[in-house]
Amino acid sequence: MNINFIHIQNFRKLKDCRIDFSDSETVFVGANNSGKTTAIDALIQFLKLSNNFSTRDLTLSNWKEINAIGEDWLKEADFSKIDLTLNRWESNLPALDIWLKVENYELHYINRLIPSLDWEGGLLGMRLRFEPKNIEELYREFCDGCNSSRALNGLEPKKKKDTFSLWPKDMWDFLDKKLSSYFTVRTYLLDPNFAETPQKLSSFDVPIEGDALNGLIKIDIINAQRGFSDVNADLGEAVNTTKTLSSQLRSYYDRHLNPAVNPTKDDITALRAIHAAKELFDANLKGSFQPSLQELELLNYPGLGSARINLSSKFNTVDSLNHDSSVQYFLEDGISELTLPEKYNGLGYQNLISIIFKLIRFRDEWMQVGKIAKSAKQDVEFEPLHLVLIEEPEAHLHAQVQQVFVKEAYKVLRRHPHLGENKKFSTQLVISTHSNHVAHEVNFTALRYFRRNLDSTGKIGTSQVVNLSKTFGKDDDTTKFAIRYLKTTHCDLFFADAVIMVEGPAERMLLPYFIKHHSKLSNCYISILEIGGSHAHRLRPLIENLGVITLVVTDIDSVDGQAKARPEKGKKYNTGNDTLKSWIPNETALDKLLLLKETDKEDKKLPIKIAFQIPLTITNGQGAVKVNPYTFEDSLVMENKDLFGKLTEGTGLLKQMINASKETDPEKSAQAMYDAITQPWVKKAEFALELFYFEEPNKLATPKYIKQGLDWLETKLIAQKKGLNNLTK
Repeated sequence: MNINFIHIQNFRKLKDCRIDFSDSETVFVGANNSGKTTAIDALIQFLKLSNNFSTRDLTLSNWKEINAIGEDWLKEADFSKIDLTLNRWESNLPALDIWLKVENYELHYINRLIPSLDWEGGLLGMRLRFEPKNIEELYREFCDGCNSSRALNGLEPKKKKDTFSLWPKDMWDFLDKKLSSYFTVRTYLLDPNFAETPQKLSSFDVPIEGDALNGLIKIDIINAQRGFSDVNADLGEAVNTTKTLSSQLRSYYDRHLNPAVNPTKDDITALRAIHAAKELFDANLKGSFQPSLQELELLNYPGLGSARINLSSKFNTVDSLNHDSSVQYFLEDGISELTLPEKYNGLGYQNLISIIFKLIRFRDEWMQVGKIAKSAKQDVEFEPLHLVLIEEPEAHLHAQVQQVFVKEAYKVLRRHPHLGENKKFSTQLVISTHSNHVAHEVNFTALRYFRRNLDSTGKIGTSQVVNLSKTFGKDDDTTKFAIRYLKTTHCDLFFADAVIMVEGPAERMLLPYFIKHHSKLSNCYISILEIGGSHAHRLRPLIENLGVITLVVTDIDSVDGQAKARPEKGKKYNTGNDTLKSWIPNETALDKLLLLKETDKEDKKLPIKIAFQIPLTITNGQGAVKVNPYTFEDSLVMENKDLFGKLTEGTGLLKQMINASKETDPEKSAQAMYDAITQPWVKKAEFALELFYFEEPNKLATPKYIKQGLDWLETKLIAQKKGLNNLTK
């Protein structure tokens, strides 16, 4: 048994969101505020049957309709005409549909949940919905409260700009205080024949009594803010008791190994040793304290009828693990053996060991290892599914330790004789992360990308989830290229607000300066990918699936037949750039490319734009002359001609560019730059590095074609930021 997928509706920014689960590991990735934590919280609150919901957990855009329900109740004087069904509420209520894949041999686990008599396994769906307990009671209490407050408000004359009002002023205001009193989570069976789209429940659908998931799923949680206040701490681990490994070992020992709990024959020796040690220590204790106790007798204490003082130690094996030196790290220096207390090890490894041990504890509690098995009832079966939720493991792990953790976590959860490759019991690990180190180490088919969306007004942000197994699960050359490329780079495009793809190392090194000094993008999280040559189109399926705002900075690469040629109009030249030919703007002819409007360089549906060299007007003593740059380097020099003309030092390509910039004839200068840049021995990275050495890069003007791309990017990100800011209003 495992979770095939879930479908979250009306929970915060996840208004209508399907999330597919992999059989083993599923990793939530996405930009900040994209909904990863929301998804984890939804799983915790619904599957743990928490009543820890607040009005903020309902999607904000739904409150307009919910408030309208309240206003209609208040306006209608005839009680018989009041709609006290869930019909109007249903499309606005938070819900989580969970679809389990159940094998035929597992039917005994779900005997009271079988959807139909002819059902023999496959998908089993349940909807957990946060809904009113009793609508008629809610109606009466809400109307009484509102009518009373509005009557009292009407007794005082209103002043201009007076925002004062008594509680409750509307349904949101009423439920902001009373939500847990009038709402609860109920569970309904769903029809497996209509699993692909969320079903509408009818009045004939009756909620399942009790906890439908009890005995099916064991849920364990590691929250992000370990050691700090966390909203889900009471639903998961006790954060204040698991700060160190020694405290975790104490807890594990107490539950699984303590000889005083359900002792066996093998425990008698240990218990006798503990008792003997206690008697010896008590005798020493009484002798040591005898002089002090005799002094108390001089004060007539204990008096007549008073109990005498007797000292007796409480010798407990568990207490021996309750200090920071109980866990030590063994060192060997070749001469002697050394040990250091736990606190002297690096924080990153302390936390790695601590988290891994939590997973061991979760697994062994599930498998009822040691003493816990003896205390369990004999008729209690193991849950067939173990679901472990880990939120942002990188919060307390160093970069290299994150990679170790994500490679080992699932293995640890399956390291038991009854688990391993045994399919009778399933383990599913769900991780939400902001770390490209974590994303880099997992199979990309396990990634679920949370994509931020704005509604038609650009005001309210919601999210969709992209199942990247459908992108990276293909076996074509394009997918193989994307996987190989991402495995050689940091995977920060999965967490960025926007992506800029550039062709070469010079653009990669100089673009951050253009962004910092000549745009308003420095506060945005932008991933810059050096894609090399004109290979940006090979990442097209990934970029389009992610829907991330993307600027592709590439070169026009003009050719005459198969040979390189300096860009000139009217000579029937083409572009040799595959990105321009096959993606955006899907055009080959050079003359048409040079005449394109900026809007023609954008995707018609997705936020993707291409930027390549455009004609430049160079002014000299004879007038204005139009020239066409061939690549980034000559465009940069042409638009910073005066700056390069003042440089006196340089080698290689930089020296040739300096000499070309001093040519007064724009046409000859452009030709000299083209000749220099197309030589086979040219090293463009060295050009940029040497330029850094001789000149402050912030003094360089941004090439116009790149500036136009950055301006477009700016407008897109500012619009998105405004929409996301509205989430807090």
